[in-house]
Amino acid sequence: MQIRKTFAKNTFNLDVMREKLPGKVFEKLKRTIQHGENLDTSIAEAVAHAIKEWALDQGVTHFAHWFHPLSRGTAEKHDSFLSIHENGGVFERFSASQLVQAEPDASSFPSGGIRTTFEARGYTAWDSTSPVFIISGENGGTLFIPSVFISYSGEALDTKTPLLRSMKTLDRETKKLLDLIGIRTERVISNLGPEQEFFLIDRDYYLQRPDLILTGRTLIGGESPRGQKLEDHYFGTIPSRVVTFMRDLEEKAYSLGIPLTTRHNEVAPRQYEIAPIYEDTNLGTDHNHLLMEIMPDIARSHGLEVLFHEKPFKGINGSGKHNNWSIQTVEGINLFDPGDDYDSQLRFMLFISVVLNAIMKNGHLLRAAIAAPGNDFRLGANEAPPAIVSVFLGSTITDILDRIESGDYNDWESLDKSMEIDLHELPDLLIGNTDRNRTSPFAFTGNKFEFRAVGSSQSLSIPNLILNTIVSSSITEVTKLLKKKMKTMEKNVAILEVIKELYSKSKNIVFNGDNYSQDWVVEAEKRGLPNLRTSFDALQQLIKKDSIKLFEKMEVFSKKELIARYNVDIHHLGTLILIEGNTLLNMLDSEIVPAILEYFQIIGISEVSGLVSFDKIKGNHAEMFEELYTKLTELRELVTEVKSQDDDVEIARRGVSEIRPAIEELRPIVAYFERNLPSDLWPYPTYVDILHRY
Repeated sequence: MQIRKTFAKNTFNLDVMREKLPGKVFEKLKRTIQHGENLDTSIAEAVAHAIKEWALDQGVTHFAHWFHPLSRGTAEKHDSFLSIHENGGVFERFSASQLVQAEPDASSFPSGGIRTTFEARGYTAWDSTSPVFIISGENGGTLFIPSVFISYSGEALDTKTPLLRSMKTLDRETKKLLDLIGIRTERVISNLGPEQEFFLIDRDYYLQRPDLILTGRTLIGGESPRGQKLEDHYFGTIPSRVVTFMRDLEEKAYSLGIPLTTRHNEVAPRQYEIAPIYEDTNLGTDHNHLLMEIMPDIARSHGLEVLFHEKPFKGINGSGKHNNWSIQTVEGINLFDPGDDYDSQLRFMLFISVVLNAIMKNGHLLRAAIAAPGNDFRLGANEAPPAIVSVFLGSTITDILDRIESGDYNDWESLDKSMEIDLHELPDLLIGNTDRNRTSPFAFTGNKFEFRAVGSSQSLSIPNLILNTIVSSSITEVTKLLKKKMKTMEKNVAILEVIKELYSKSKNIVFNGDNYSQDWVVEAEKRGLPNLRTSFDALQQLIKKDSIKLFEKMEVFSKKELIARYNVDIHHLGTLILIEGNTLLNMLDSEIVPAILEYFQIIGISEVSGLVSFDKIKGNHAEMFEELYTKLTELRELVTEVKSQDDDVEIARRGVSEIRPAIEELRPIVAYFERNLPSDLWPYPTYVDILHRY
């Protein structure tokens, strides 16, 4: 495979547009894509014709609007190019109206109350800023058109629409601030570079685990004696079977224009990571969605199964989706790059202060951005940041801010240093302006912020639209403050005063130490930082009056849309936990308890008094079985009771606070029998099987 020949060959990208479209049409469409101008609908017919001819040349028979509903993941409805002449003959047709708009049934998608069952009309509309692409199979291909999804009454029913709104708001508000400090730009965008972690296990083992199939995680399983204790998997040699999978994945990704550059072993056994080059946040989000779609099919062709759940195995690291985020102008100025001169570094410190102010005031919303059922098992564990949102800046930048606050800072030092290595064979190393803090949920890493707490299964739309929104709000506030100070001060003096004021109010959000330590939990409480331990707690932040007011002011969500999303997420959380409870009950009833009873017969326990008392028992088995049966009964009654509720909020609350703890109480008891039963009697693959027998 030659990357340069493969890359983006299945996308209708700028190079293809330049070749296929009339010159004036191409220039108009390019300005929409690159500069955010409104789409000129008069060119749609020419574009649709060019796309059709290009697609037909590649064996495409159908097209589909590809969108991101609130049900998570993506959705599509395929229509053929088939049309019929009046004389009965057939021909391929793809009109402007088919390109620009479609009408899927909106009543069957979750809407959080925006739509009802009898109100079915919804619309998808072409997002021309994300390239049309083709996915081919053995029997032809399908043309996919990235689209937004809105209701008949105009509300967003997807995650793309509010993300695009947040990018528009960020562009508008940032240009005002840049204009005030003397920087002209045509457009400001946020950039995204997500690091996708995942597990890759043998599919045969996966198919024998109902819990993995139905919930994405193992509800039972004794920890492997080896686990990740030897610390030998991280960056180790990638197994040949996995390399083969990754090469096939990369070839497919390259053909779709997804710029993957990195692959490596992660910390836990059978855990891996891939990462792309940075892109516009909307395109990067689309590409991550697409990547998560193609990975399972490619894995299955190699007898493997991809697990995106944040914590599929207890006792080893879970998976995140490290969200590397920055802001830049279309002319190429990264607002989080310190630069080499005083003005650039002053601008840099101003935007660092903007972010600190945003998170100090709205860290609870950033926590809501990572509210995902699986993330609750990962956040605060040894491999992931805690649920307390803080910012890591590193000693150099923190020291500069401290000096600005105290008023004794007179000149800028270089924010880059070099390290001399006392080996003549090696060059000096250029050291960045900050170390890396793997324990921080939101860390500055040189020219970007790494939002490390995002869950591996999540759509990147919500974390980034919330990040864009709270930073836009902070920029609006800072622009007003700076404008006021510049009435009486020289510009650079006014900027320093604004930085000083912002930092004085927001420095409590800065923490450069070990976020995993219990001392930090205590310290964070003293600082007044919220510790929203569960997704249920975090989701409540979305519907607070101040949150609704913020999203409405920034023109990202209406009150109705925001409450709808809360309703969808709460329903999803409660429903998934009920599925977890019922799945575990089924596994215990159908396989585990019968296996234990068969074992008891084999070892000579023939007389049973009741269900939990045995006349003959060896060791601790009777006591453990009694505890198992008691907790099994308690879980069954609890799941039945919670399921009978007609309030989604109450189901989710009790699911988090009662059902999940009850599930976890059963885990060590089941693990006891997993260890003691002969392997030919135990009905499910163990952690040793899944993680170490490959």
